[in-house]
Amino acid sequence: MTNANESFRAWRCHAFGDYHDLCIETVAAHPPGPGEIDVDIHAFAPGFPDMLMVQGLYQLKPALPFTPCAEFAGEVRTIGADVVDFAVGDRVMGSVRFGAAAERVIVPAAQCYRLPADYGFALGAAFSVGYQTAYVALVARGHLEAGETVLVLGAAGGVGLAAVDLAKHLGARVIALASGAEKLALARAKGADHVLDYAAGSFRTAVKELTDGRGADVVFDPVGGDGFDEALRCIAPFGRVLVIGFASGRIPSVAVNHVLIKQYAIIGVRAGEYGRLDPTAGAVVRAALADLAASGAVRPHVCARLPFGDLVAAYDAIAARRVSGRIVIER
Repeated sequence: MTNANESFRAWRCHAFGDYHDLCIETVAAHPPGPGEIDVDIHAFAPGFPDMLMVQGLYQLKPALPFTPCAEFAGEVRTIGADVVDFAVGDRVMGSVRFGAAAERVIVPAAQCYRLPADYGFALGAAFSVGYQTAYVALVARGHLEAGETVLVLGAAGGVGLAAVDLAKHLGARVIALASGAEKLALARAKGADHVLDYAAGSFRTAVKELTDGRGADVVFDPVGGDGFDEALRCIAPFGRVLVIGFASGRIPSVAVNHVLIKQYAIIGVRAGEYGRLDPTAGAVVRAALADLAASGAVRPHVCARLPFGDLVAAYDAIAARRVSGRIVIER
């Protein structure tokens, strides 16, 4: 039961713009509603979309003021009516559209998973968004089949690394694109069969050589920009280009005559919206992800752990592209 006078600390955004203006405030607690749970957050994972939301550059603009960040892990504090899958004290991980940069969060129980015993809160906080995006893209929308070749752009980022991990679990051959020896080694450690460095310049010839001239069956692209343009030059006939996001800052365009000639598909992927538009399909995705996490088949990579007061420093690292996998804030 939540008392009327309870409160907790939360990071707050009062105006869209510079994330350096974020501040920690004390906010009032309220009880969970039907189908919801109240979670004591032990760790949350800031990401690039969260940063864009604070800057007012994301497609969703919450009412001000709001608490940023989507992913968290913690313990169930209280449960609302009709909640049957969780009990007080259960260790969970999950996501909300925003609100996780806090000591507590109210979330629909359907958006949470049980925390695998060997994960810990930091790994749990880093799981939901990356692997949900990878699964919706590669499986639900991309229909990836074992033996196909996947070209992953931005392969050392949180979403890209999840795609490498999941694609290998699904039996695909993975070509990973990243910048620098450290990030390339991380992609290789996650199972990438081949790694290519953006610093080497054009990659289309290398991809064609690695695929005996055919090209990649699936392109997983959270980056956009010049990489997207070049990926279209090494996509296989009847291939699928999965548009995840535009971390490069440039939204590319497509000459549709090239799409016609090569007969490939360009598929937009918004993993959260996928489940909201089709709740039944979303439930299938969540069940599959719960099984993958519990089995140990996939596992997120946490590159750094920072204390609760260092959210701005985490965004600085994300903006400077110093993050491989995920960065996590712990209490």
